[in-house]
Amino acid sequence: MVDVGKKDVTARTAHARSEVWLPSCVIEAFLPELEELIGPKGPIFSTAKIAGIMAAKKTSDLIPLCHPLPLDQVQINIQLLPILPKKQKLHNNNNNDNDGGGGTVIIDCICRVTHKTGVEMEALLGASIAALTIYDMTKAVSHNIKIKETRLIAKTGGKRTVVLDESESESDE
Repeated sequence: MVDVGKKDVTARTAHARSEVWLPSCVIEAFLPELEELIGPKGPIFSTAKIAGIMAAKKTSDLIPLCHPLPLDQVQINIQLLPILPKKQKLHNNNNNDNDGGGGTVIIDCICRVTHKTGVEMEALLGASIAALTIYDMTKAVSHNIKIKETRLIAKTGGKRTVVLDESESESDE
């Protein structure tokens, strides 16, 4: 592990995002109700939020050489973006996976700590595990679910502030 003993204790935050694409057959099967998908295992987004929070709290147990951190807060926000319309089928088959429709789920994980080291890994792991939970809870309908990306959006505290925009440029302050 890196020696953080001489670093200053500062307030630190990290914001990570994962994106999951769901084919329209998954969305239709679980009928979105008030920003939530409900499946046989229960509320999908609510369960993913709990899984993401639990994962962020266990980061040092899962990623070698990560320092254990007493997190001040873990916040997970999950949003289903507007659903794309289906394309008209050219062939008569029962495979709804590649219909051109579907929707993207955005998972934002924001972690806060007052400590000597940052919380980027906690935020990234929280967003990733929330995405995997959505996959697990929807795979009974289709395995064509795509976890498209997981990335750091911003971090504050420590030596520098990092804010990544859509072009993924980095600014140091």
